[in-house]
Amino acid sequence: MEAAQLVHVHRGKMLESVHKGHIAVVDANGNLLYQAGNPQQMVYARSSMKPVQAIPLIETGAADFYHFDDADIALCCASHNAEKQHTNRVLSILNRIGLEVKDLQCGSHNPRWEEVYEELIRDRKPITPLYNNCSGKHSGMLTTAQYMNETVEDYYKLEHPVQQRILEAISSLAEFPKEKIEIGIDGCGVPVHGLPLDKLAYCYARMAKPTGLSNERTATVKRIVQAMMNAPEMVGGTDRFCTDFMTVANGRAFGKAGAEAVYCIGDIETGIGIAIKVEDGNGRGTNPVAVEVLKQLNLLHDHQLEQLKDYHYPQLKNCRQETIGQLSPVFQLERVKKVIQ
Repeated sequence: MEAAQLVHVHRGKMLESVHKGHIAVVDANGNLLYQAGNPQQMVYARSSMKPVQAIPLIETGAADFYHFDDADIALCCASHNAEKQHTNRVLSILNRIGLEVKDLQCGSHNPRWEEVYEELIRDRKPITPLYNNCSGKHSGMLTTAQYMNETVEDYYKLEHPVQQRILEAISSLAEFPKEKIEIGIDGCGVPVHGLPLDKLAYCYARMAKPTGLSNERTATVKRIVQAMMNAPEMVGGTDRFCTDFMTVANGRAFGKAGAEAVYCIGDIETGIGIAIKVEDGNGRGTNPVAVEVLKQLNLLHDHQLEQLKDYHYPQLKNCRQETIGQLSPVFQLERVKKVIQ
């Protein structure tokens, strides 16, 4: 199946660009409800998999042993801005487990939050892995390794027990064989997992409405989801869609972005899971699609959609901050099965 046109980009009156892609909407029983493009498209989940990757942190007992609260768990699911609220909490986790910033194997990149970047330059301080948007996830992985008395210098490698537990959790939640999961290397050095888009949506559906899971797994996924919704500022940060969406959803839904234009959502009330992949990898296309899917499925009220309008119909601005165009979602979801409310 070919990719569907998802977003049109107008500059002035002219259509300048088109973002194509795929959408899968799945219920907690694994039924495909709605689609656009190819719902079975193989995709690397990228950072959208972080809530699932946090499962072993809880189930090994590591989170409780080191007194993790909601904000700590949410940070382990984050692609954060590297604001002080994020980096201070990473440092707190590392201190609790007796490790240091040098033990983070995520590599370094410039902080997303410009004020932090400018401060580092002014103070002539180095940009360390602490400021990597994945340092929260890596601190969670280190926590598990430390608690399980495993080596910490190679926790990021596929063969390490930390990554094997994660692979097992993904396979189990998605009901997709481990040997069929495509393994690549993510931007932060850990394994990245490729699976069909509808299976990724299924993971989010089962986290939103645990179905067919053990009591332990049910409690675990509920704890992770509640942590993300209770501390959305940890998942992204200021002016980030993940944070603003979960704040507006007010306990109804959780969402997580992934690099190369992936976005996933779980809706608590209906048990629906949504997975989006914009084919060209341009992340600017995911937010309009995500809000439009929520609108078409009637998962948000009008006043909530109004609060998210800048993500729904982003303005195209030039370097003078003049509005010179707009992004607009243009797809219509195709119903596959009737949604049971």
